[in-house]
Amino acid sequence: MSTAFISSLRYWFLLLSVVLAFLGLMGRLVYLQAIKHDEYSQIAFGNRKSTLTLTARRGNIVDCRGNALAITQPRIELGADPQLIEEEDFENVGRVAILIGADPQTVLEKVRRKTRTVETENGRKLRQIRWVKLAESIDEATYQKIRELEVPGIYGNRKYTRMYPGGNLGSHVLGFLQKDGTPVTGVERYMDYYLSGQDGWRETERDGLRRELLQFETQNVPPQDGLNVQLTIDLFVQNLIEDQLNFIAEEFSPNSATIIVSEPNTGYVMGMANYPDFDLNHSGKAKMETMRNRAITDVLEPGSTFKLVPISAALNEKIYTPEHTFDCGIRTVSYRGRTLRLPSDHRNYGELTLGGIIKKSSNRGTAVVGIRLGETALYEYARAFGYGQKSGIGLLGEVGGILHPVNKWDGLTITRFPIGYAVGATPLQIHNAVSTIANFGILMQPQVINKITDKEGKTVVAFKPNAKRRVVSIDAARQMGEMMTGVVTSEGTARRAALDGFMVSGKTGTTRKLVNGSYTSDKHTASFSGFFPTHRPRVVISVIVDEPKLDGPGYGGRVAAPVFRNIANELVKHMGIRPEDHDGRLASTEEIPRRSLPVAW
Repeated sequence: MSTAFISSLRYWFLLLSVVLAFLGLMGRLVYLQAIKHDEYSQIAFGNRKSTLTLTARRGNIVDCRGNALAITQPRIELGADPQLIEEEDFENVGRVAILIGADPQTVLEKVRRKTRTVETENGRKLRQIRWVKLAESIDEATYQKIRELEVPGIYGNRKYTRMYPGGNLGSHVLGFLQKDGTPVTGVERYMDYYLSGQDGWRETERDGLRRELLQFETQNVPPQDGLNVQLTIDLFVQNLIEDQLNFIAEEFSPNSATIIVSEPNTGYVMGMANYPDFDLNHSGKAKMETMRNRAITDVLEPGSTFKLVPISAALNEKIYTPEHTFDCGIRTVSYRGRTLRLPSDHRNYGELTLGGIIKKSSNRGTAVVGIRLGETALYEYARAFGYGQKSGIGLLGEVGGILHPVNKWDGLTITRFPIGYAVGATPLQIHNAVSTIANFGILMQPQVINKITDKEGKTVVAFKPNAKRRVVSIDAARQMGEMMTGVVTSEGTARRAALDGFMVSGKTGTTRKLVNGSYTSDKHTASFSGFFPTHRPRVVISVIVDEPKLDGPGYGGRVAAPVFRNIANELVKHMGIRPEDHDGRLASTEEIPRRSLPVAW
């Protein structure tokens, strides 16, 4: 074979190889630029484009005087892209570590590591590390100092942290957020529509080093921060009643306790607290039983605090007057052809007036009044006072209690229902019933929200007082309030609730607890609910203690009444409540504001 022949073969082989390679490249180019143009253009565009969510700042929750109860603080999550940090930057990286309170050597080790091994379907592979967290949360001032060091690749992502300055203060009213920002309970959930705001976004492009190119910003929709919520809660009052709950816990070691304070003429709740409570800033560590708002979720038999319902009804129907006398020594009565055994009293009271029945809390006298009213009227008045239905306060978890219709009553219910058994109520329902008497017979919707404001403090939505209905007449309510003052005397069941210079109206409750189907004599729910001044009511206070531990029965007058007095004494100074006239005269009908409301019946 000749040399010329070999060279010619090689020539054609090389030429053919070049042509085929060129055709392959051209084909690939056509495939990428023509056939797959749209698909790969979209991928490239997506790699360059960056859409950033601009988180809206959640609105604050403040008390009626503007004191912060829940606030949102901007915090920075600090991290680094190790691919952008060179050895000459290590000195400043150490300074960054000092600013965030971290060990410089640990931070340097994090930014030096540029790859990590990952498991894939084809085995193990090395991938670049583009983000490593240096600090979970730092403040704006610290982040500004870090930015001044101009370390490439170290940057922060701004987020907002919910803070509760009071810790446990108002925990059941305020509620809290989960880690992902989802509201769980309380005002946080009830008012989330106003508090949450609207997130914004920004679209920009990034270069090959993933740096943001603001000159290519295409859209920038700013976030709309949430509105602020002002409560009817008074920080002073809330703190006061929580201190008293701590006193109850130390003194009596109860299963639970609830205190509610409100204005009778508006329904605005000034304070609502329960024992046990929890720290809002560490809600994830709290036990479930400490997190429920017992004022609206727990149901108990109200006992003697319920007696104002049948007696007010009897006054309203003009069946009896306050001076009417009853033989409270009798043990049985005849009702619809049946002989009914009356509930027992602590002692034989003999003859008592209607006011005396309230003062001594006579079970037999109240039962006689209830029997005279009849089953239907008893049930309807209980409904009118708010029993058996939600109050409408708006907080999550509220229940309606237990109020059986008349056709579900047994033979003894007519004698037990008037004294607060065979009915289940929340502490708030008990409080609302007493508030109705204090408000001259009008039931108000309880409210914890005063208004919604913007960042300039302008009112966006106002929550005005809402009168639900008239339950009893002004005269009946006035007479009832006057009779309830007898409870807070040396001869009544709540002498420990008395206030110097003021007439106080109230009612004690000592309810035997139902255990394994039977009422026990050593476990009680002690309560006292009252208002003052009697003739110009400014405030209603209810104290309910579940199963206090002490020698002897846990009477409401012994356990709850002193707490009422402690709170009332402080409110006199805080609210500037003036003592009544020495003659203790009743406010005339003309001096009481009338409301255009339908009567309950």
